[in-house]
Parts: sequence; structure tokens; C-alpha cells
Amino acid sequence: MADHQKIHPMVDVEAATSRVPLVSDKGTGIRPQAQVPPLNPPRKSGSCFCKCFCWTISILVLLIIIIAAVIGILYLVFQPKLPKYSVDSLKISDLRLNLDLSLYAKFDVKITANNPNKKIGIYYEKGGRLSVWYTKTQLCEGSLPKFYQGHQNITKLDVELTGQNQYGNTLMNALQQQQQTGRIPLDLKVDAPVAIKLGRLKLRKVRILGECLLVVDSLSANNQISIKASNCKFKLKL
Repeated sequence: MADHQKIHPMVDVEAATSRVPLVSDKGTGIRPQAQVPPLNPPRKSGSCFCKCFCWTISILVLLIIIIAAVIGILYLVFQPKLPKYSVDSLKISDLRLNLDLSLYAKFDVKITANNPNKKIGIYYEKGGRLSVWYTKTQLCEGSLPKFYQGHQNITKLDVELTGQNQYGNTLMNALQQQQQTGRIPLDLKVDAPVAIKLGRLKLRKVRILGECLLVVDSLSANNQISIKASNCKFKLKL
């Protein structure tokens, strides 16, 4: 009986040498795998931006709260009110057609300015204007005087207005036709730069804008003119 040949498997030397043993020489535990540090660590610029943004918003909110609180305190202490105005009388000194068919007008307006505030004074600065309009056409205008109005003070103003319109013939015909009805609508507009005085503190300039819608019975020169209706509205422009 022939001897059986024993076949021994060939050992791959390179594979054996490159194989990593799972069991350490000192025991049977599994070796922990080494942690490889990331090549590009995360940047912190995003978090810094978020922090700066949050701080900025917080500061702005705090400033708004402080300003609102200061305004509220000032309002409670001074209790500001808009001044009141009324038109006492309107007189036409001159209203005529020139040789070039332009219309010349000269009005005298008496106005009462009332400051109802107990702790606020009003400086009427240079540059205030008063004008009279008819159906969106300016007839004349004049300057408001510069003066200081104290607390709870009533001041009478006498303002002279003059003007010249190149469409005099058309405008005069319209005024004459309107005069036959006995009700002529006029619009008196006010634009007054003022400075508010709180105690001893003089604030920056603001503007008082307003208009008085008037209805008069006549526009005859040097005659007594009756104001049949008057409606005045004013607002403060910062």
C-alpha cells in the first residue's frame, strides 16, 4: 500500500508579516484602535460672529428702552400740547389787475397764537411763512415775526401778505363769479420753524405745519370781510 503523501499548505510570508495580531503579548484583550486627529479642525469664527451680533442687538434694545423711558418721563413731567391758532380777521388792502393782466393782492391777517403749556416755551424762529390760497392757487404770502412765547401765553399777530399771479385775468373772473354766491373758500397755510424750551433746555428746531380752511363773504378791497366758517388743523414735523 503506497504511502500517502502529506500536503502542507504554503504560508504567505508577506501576508503573515503584514497581519496585525488581535491579541497582545501580555494578554488576551483587544487592542484599542488609535484615533486619528482631524486634518482641518473646525473654526470658531461663526460662534464669534453670533456672540457679537447678540451683544449688538442687546445693546440696541437696551438703548431703545432707555430712550423710551426718558421720553415717557418727560411727557409725564411737562405734558406737552400743540399750540392753537385762530384767524381773527382778514382784510384786503388791494386786489387788482395790472396792465400785464397779472393779479396783485395785498391782505392783512390778524392771528391769535395760544400756547396752552404750563412748563413749555416756544421760540418762533426766523423763516416762518403764512400764505393765502384759492383753489390751489397762491394769492399772497408773508413772513411770520420772530418772537418767544412763554408758558400759557396768548399772542396777537398782525401779518401783511402780498403776492402777484401771472394768470390774473382768469383768476379774477373766477373770484368774481364765486363772490356772487357769498361764500368764497380760502386756504390759509402756516409753516413755522420753532424751538421748544423745556425748563432751561432749548431743544433743536422743529416745524409747525397747518392750515385754516376759511369761508368769507367777499373779497372787495377796503371793505369789512366776514369770516363765515373757519377750521384750523396743525401738526408738528420733526
